[in-house]
Formats: sequence, structure tokens, C-alpha cells
Amino acid sequence: MLKETKRLLIRPFREEDAEAWQPILSDPEVMRWLEPPFSPEQTRRFIREAGLCSPPLVWALMEKEGGRPVGHLIWHPYGDGAMELGWVLGREHWGQGLATELTEALLTDAQTDVVIECLPEQAATRRIAEKLGFTCVGEKDGLLVWRKSHL
Repeated sequence: MLKETKRLLIRPFREEDAEAWQPILSDPEVMRWLEPPFSPEQTRRFIREAGLCSPPLVWALMEKEGGRPVGHLIWHPYGDGAMELGWVLGREHWGQGLATELTEALLTDAQTDVVIECLPEQAATRRIAEKLGFTCVGEKDGLLVWRKSHL
């Protein structure tokens, strides 16, 4: 397990997770800012290539109570010594403060700068970044880049 928050467990993905994550990754609203909804094969490939690689690029998010899938956490080296942070939550988990909870928990243990990338239209992500003290440092490949210094 990577980390635990008040309501979530962050753990490595497993090959058998594909079926449980399919409803989340096939939801057009969940995938709206990312890419087209995933087919079952795309979900399996995503978990294999992004979750089962070493080190993982994404981590499984589970309800602490009940153990149901919530979505996934993006947490990996960013390329300039920082860590990239992001989250993809199933629609039933929106508006509950889980993205803020995850971000706060990972910032607590961060030993480097943390970066969040999002499309300019992603108002919810921008609000979380601003609320938690990230600074918009520019744009990269059409995405806004938000950065919070560790120091």
C-alpha cells in the first residue's frame, strides 16, 4: 500500500482489477477531460501499462470502509525532479472532497515539488490546486501546469 487517508486506501493495481475499474474508466463523464471512454481491453491495457509497471504511474484508490473501487491516483516522477499528482474518481465519488483529501495527504509526505496538470477548462482541478497553494507556472502541451514547492 502506498498510503492511507481518512477515507481511502491507496494501493498498487492488480491484474484482476480490470473488471472492477471498467465502470469508472468507461464512463464518458469521468473520462471527459482525459480521453475517450475505455473498452474492457483498454482498461486491462491501462492497468497493465500504467499500474503494473515499475515504478507505477497510477495507483488504485479504494474505499477504506467497504473496499470498493473509487478511481485511481496519478503519482509518479514528473521529469524535472518533481512528482506529478492527479486523480480520476468515479462519478458517485465527486463532490465529497476526496481529491482534496488525497492531495493534502500526498503533499504531507512529499520530498520534492508536486505538479498537477489539467486542461484550462477543468475548473474543479484548478480550484483544488489554488485552494492548496499551488501556483500556475505555465502551459505544457495545452495543459496548465500547477506547481507547489516542497520547501
